[in-house]
Amino acid sequence: MVHSAYDSFQLVNNSPTKIDAIESYGATLLLACSDGSLKIYVPESSAGEIRPPTSDFHLQASELKKEPYVLERTINGFSKKPMLAMEVLKSRELLLSLSESIAFHRCPNLEMLAVITKAKGANAYSWDERRGFLCFARQKRVCIFRHDGGRGFVEVKEFGVPDTVKSISWCGENICIGIRREYMILNATNGALSEVFPSGRIAPPLVVSLTSGELLLGKDNIGVFVDQNGKLLQEGRICWSEAPAAVIIEKPYAVGLLPRHIEIRSLRSPYPLIQTVVLRNVRRLFQSNHVIIVAVDNSVYGLFPVPLGAQIVQLTASGDFEEALVLCKLLPPEDSSLRASKEQSIHIRYAHYLFENGNYEEAMEHFVASQVEITYVLSFYPSIILPKSSVMPDPEKYPDITGEIPNLSRGSSGMSDDMESSPPLHVLDSEESADLESKKMSHNTLMALIKFLQKKRYSIIEKATAEGTEEAVSDAVGNDFVGYGTSRSKKAGKGRSAIPISSVARDMAATLDTALLQALVLTGQSSAALELLKGINYCDVKICEEFLQKRNQYVCLLELYKCNTMHREALKLLHKLIEDSNLDHPPPELTQKFKPEMIIEYLKPLCGTDPMLVLEFSMLVLESCPTQTIELFLSGKIPADLVNSYLKQNAPNMQATYLELMLAMNENSISGHLQNEMVQIYLSEVLDWYSDLNSQQKWDEKTYSPTRKKLLSTLGSISGYNPEVLLKRLPPDALYEERAILLGKMNQHELALSMYVHKLHVPELALSYCDQIYESGLQHSAKSSGIYLTLLQIYLNPQKTTKNLEKRITNLTSAQSPGVPKLGTGFGKNKGRLSKKIAEIEGAEDNQNSASGTESGRSDGDGDGDGDDVSEEATSNIMLDKVLDLLSKRWDRINGAQALRLLPKYTKLKNLLPFLGPLLRKSSEAYRNFSVIKSLRESENLQVKDELYKQRKNTVKITSDSMCSLCNKKIGTSVFAVYPNGKTIVHFVCFKDSQNMKAVVKGFPLQKR
Repeated sequence: MVHSAYDSFQLVNNSPTKIDAIESYGATLLLACSDGSLKIYVPESSAGEIRPPTSDFHLQASELKKEPYVLERTINGFSKKPMLAMEVLKSRELLLSLSESIAFHRCPNLEMLAVITKAKGANAYSWDERRGFLCFARQKRVCIFRHDGGRGFVEVKEFGVPDTVKSISWCGENICIGIRREYMILNATNGALSEVFPSGRIAPPLVVSLTSGELLLGKDNIGVFVDQNGKLLQEGRICWSEAPAAVIIEKPYAVGLLPRHIEIRSLRSPYPLIQTVVLRNVRRLFQSNHVIIVAVDNSVYGLFPVPLGAQIVQLTASGDFEEALVLCKLLPPEDSSLRASKEQSIHIRYAHYLFENGNYEEAMEHFVASQVEITYVLSFYPSIILPKSSVMPDPEKYPDITGEIPNLSRGSSGMSDDMESSPPLHVLDSEESADLESKKMSHNTLMALIKFLQKKRYSIIEKATAEGTEEAVSDAVGNDFVGYGTSRSKKAGKGRSAIPISSVARDMAATLDTALLQALVLTGQSSAALELLKGINYCDVKICEEFLQKRNQYVCLLELYKCNTMHREALKLLHKLIEDSNLDHPPPELTQKFKPEMIIEYLKPLCGTDPMLVLEFSMLVLESCPTQTIELFLSGKIPADLVNSYLKQNAPNMQATYLELMLAMNENSISGHLQNEMVQIYLSEVLDWYSDLNSQQKWDEKTYSPTRKKLLSTLGSISGYNPEVLLKRLPPDALYEERAILLGKMNQHELALSMYVHKLHVPELALSYCDQIYESGLQHSAKSSGIYLTLLQIYLNPQKTTKNLEKRITNLTSAQSPGVPKLGTGFGKNKGRLSKKIAEIEGAEDNQNSASGTESGRSDGDGDGDGDDVSEEATSNIMLDKVLDLLSKRWDRINGAQALRLLPKYTKLKNLLPFLGPLLRKSSEAYRNFSVIKSLRESENLQVKDELYKQRKNTVKITSDSMCSLCNKKIGTSVFAVYPNGKTIVHFVCFKDSQNMKAVVKGFPLQKR
């Protein structure tokens, strides 16, 4: 977009002769005229001043002034032929002139210093200021000279080229030349030539050196950028309206001399036209500091750069914001604060412009670059509800760029006052506001807002987090912390003055997150909103809660409650959603089905922090998801007693279920107290069930309800409960199987077996009970087999065992002591002490136990007079068939001798064949086995004796030369000892001493080092 980058001002008017070349020295203009004279012009304001004849160049090197120049003096005969070019070599205070040859004059007096005669006929040259090298072209030759630092120049190299050189310039260590048809790079060391690309067909070659070391090569009306090696660069190409005769690079512009005018273009792609200065018959164009000097036939014009600030104002007012931002980067470092304010103003205006024209994302990028507060941008979105702590910015806080005109004014730039005082873009009439409002809540505008907030979020959240850390540290040293709502504050601790900590960062974070959440939901990005809530966020709870409820975003609402530790509200909402999901016709706003398992998943992290809340809301899903709920209690390590107590008060119908599942999942995790609880619950239900049936006279001992089956199974499988307490609750005339199990747990085996046999009349259960007792004490089979003898006694003495059975049980429970004398108390699981002596064969056991078996084991006697007192009724009640069946089934587990002593004398031998047959075979086999073992032991004994005899037959011959192996003295007639190898002989005294030493060493072991 066209704007005024330079102001044109006529410095010299109506020169008496035509101007061939021009140069400046400080604020002085040097004009080489066609008559061979050199005219010196000075500013009109400094004309007539007396200046020292010689002075340091740097003191004279002031810039050209924007005022008319007047002739100070004329040096006639400065050149014999027309001047082609002049250049002031600033670092050496020399004036280089190219005319008939190349001459050097010392500044400022312009006295002749040196003439390079070899440059006669030269048409182009280039000076390397850094190294002091001069290269010039003469016909098809290129010569290189070096300034020796004094009054002369030394020739360095001379190279031939294919054609006449039209343009020449240094490029680093090499030289770029433009000949008639192409551009070439000349190696200044060895003269090697490398082609670049062909030159134009219309205009002569043009080589322009840039300050960066790169080159601009002209090809007709196109300027091409190349590096020092001639390789094309990717920056693009400058397209002039016509082929330029000369080009000057003055960043950020390129100034080209065209036949009919001067073009000024931007150096930023696509190199747009910035300004056109119409001047005809231009003969020379050169740069003096930042001023472009233009020499016409008889006049001199200066193109003075418009101040950057004024250019920025122009560009901003005309809507070329990008170019204005580029110019802002060129402001001097000392104006960094001014530059920042300009850039901010431009970014804001550019963002306004883009937003109004529908380029929302690009507008937000400029809002980000302007470092504007997010509340400023959110003011464009009135439908986004913000926390009360958010203060909407005052528009005056961001001054419009036009308010900086006093600092940006330029002289005669031609800018109108209307452009500089344009109204702020945010001031719109009502119709425009309505149109803009419709845009603000569209999908694209919200998407742009989301990107803006996300770019700003990291730094704002970081500051808010740091502020929270600061408060935590302050709180740790004694201040009381007040929780953060929409605004947080600090209360001074006791004895401390109030030290408020600003919550600006957290307020800003709350504003940002609250707006971002709403924008995400409004654009349908519920998953992104959920991720926002799952991370660190400062969303305003009240605003977001109402917003999410209104739009039925229940998943996000649950996460909002969760991240703000509002677990009770979250669980209530989740329970309601689950109930609504289970309806036959769920509400249409439910977009997904909520399941009870969601409550369990929500409660898992809370087990360690709020177990009571977990228990309260787990009751809602305990019936529908019992297994998962119990797993929740177990995995959360909530104390089982606490869970049981809570269930007992709030959900007694689920208490047994909890204990059952807990026992099934981990038997060791349930304590004796909880086992008692579970059994008591079962027993209470069974007793209620029994009372109902008994009142209806329908009770049958062999009737089993599901609860009674659980009770029986539990009584038999666990052992942590208190059987005495349970036994008291049982009715005296029912539930005999439960009573039997409890008696067994109390190691009252005789009473338990009596229940199975005489009350339940189920001998199979009695036998199973005996098997269980036997197998539990299998490693002590000699004692555990006594349980079968107890059962035999019950079968053989029914009258004795049933007599006073209930009374004995009552006495047992009233005493509450398991120490009542009973048979087989050592056969219970992990009970009693076991005998250490085990008989090797049954015959030995018969001999050891014959006396006790005869006195206490028999029920009918065999010769002691007991049998005479037994009545015929008692004899008829003996359960002989059961006895014989037991003996035949468990013959290998019963002590045969004791069992035979218990049998009545009239028992027929043939009925005992199933018992005695395998028993005798086993005894005989054992007898044979032991006989074989005995024979083998005797044989081994004989072998040992034979070996002993052989060892005793060994002889030792003692001679006068026999020596003691310990003291190395002769044995002589002393008592001696021989070692088992039969060869080592020692004195008996030495042998004893060595044995005593070994004993001492064993008693006092050596210390390890």
